[in-house]
Amino acid sequence: MLERLLTMVPEQWRSVLEILLAPIAWIPPMQEVVVVFFQYSDSGWIAAGKFLFLLFPILLWVGAVWSTQLAIYTLPFRSHRVNFISTLLLAWWDGARVVWMYWVGLVRVVAVAIGWLFTLTRLAVKLIMEAGRQLVLLPFTMTGKMTTSYFRPGVPWIAFLMLLFWCLLETTIFTYTLFPTISEVLADLVGVEAPAYTGVMLSLFLFFLIMGSFACIQALIDAIKAREIKFLVQMIVVELFVMFFEVMFLYRELVDAITPWIAQQTGDQFRMGVVFTLSLATFAWVGVRGMTWFLFGQFGTPPLLAFISRRPMVEPELAAVAVAAEEPAWWRAPIEDGKREIGWLHEKSDELLGYLALPALHVLAAAVNFGLILVASRPVFSLPFKNLQEVMETRQILAAMHLQPKKVGS
Repeated sequence: MLERLLTMVPEQWRSVLEILLAPIAWIPPMQEVVVVFFQYSDSGWIAAGKFLFLLFPILLWVGAVWSTQLAIYTLPFRSHRVNFISTLLLAWWDGARVVWMYWVGLVRVVAVAIGWLFTLTRLAVKLIMEAGRQLVLLPFTMTGKMTTSYFRPGVPWIAFLMLLFWCLLETTIFTYTLFPTISEVLADLVGVEAPAYTGVMLSLFLFFLIMGSFACIQALIDAIKAREIKFLVQMIVVELFVMFFEVMFLYRELVDAITPWIAQQTGDQFRMGVVFTLSLATFAWVGVRGMTWFLFGQFGTPPLLAFISRRPMVEPELAAVAVAAEEPAWWRAPIEDGKREIGWLHEKSDELLGYLALPALHVLAAAVNFGLILVASRPVFSLPFKNLQEVMETRQILAAMHLQPKKVGS
């Protein structure tokens, strides 16, 4: 390019022009050597190493050389030449520092990446081992939680379920024993055979009837505990009617159903009368109700009545204390952990961005400093940068350089 320029001027001026262009005449050939250096490589790894470790430093070198050599032409016209030359020399010092920091930054990025990879690998291994340990200990943990919740005061669900199961069992037995009698009674009343859904309706009727029997016993127990004589007498009378109804229509049928077996065992020598049948049915009712009541009825009936009436089993004050004593919701801890992990990820991503960007930005800022020293006789960036925030504040940089346009008053 300079040779073409020399051919364009008269021959008598070429020697003068060569002297004038001497400070920068060697720069274009140097740039060609640099271009050839980056164009040809023996392998891809060598080319990648050149571009990674030498591209930015050589670009800074070229920019600094151009700025320094062009500054030579401005020296005769500048004031404070000593300060200008000092600033230019300090810029070269900053350039050398940022090149070294660029190489150190690349090494630090690699070291940090290896460290993070090692940390994440270790964390993944720990999580896998912890997950395996939790999987192995899951049966014991579940057993411990079930045992803890079982022995903790609260709703007796086991007794409640056993009470429902017993009511269903009695319903099934009495439906089987009463169905022939009910079918005959309906046939005599209506004149036709009992419909197919008679068994279902009878089962529902007996199911609610048996649960009502346990509810009456619970009401009698509550009256005894409250010592309300009038209500206690009423409940005793009601319980006698309940016993009479169940003995007469339920347990008597059951005793009649097993009468052939009793007669077979006694060899037809013993005939069961009405009094003996009712007595045996009464003893059966008292025995069955007593055993079931003391085993699970006294614990399962209160939850059944509370469920039907939609009333709490504990006092409001005790319920408030129990709610306050409950452990926090299971989903709060994972959400808080997720928030902390997201915050940590953002923080580390900003830190990684700084590790990746600052080495190159240092070199580019040093090149900009050379240009601004040539134009404005002072650098704009104070190197090295501590973080990316210093690079982003361009308005403050312009204010420091006094290059912001003045506002025109209205």
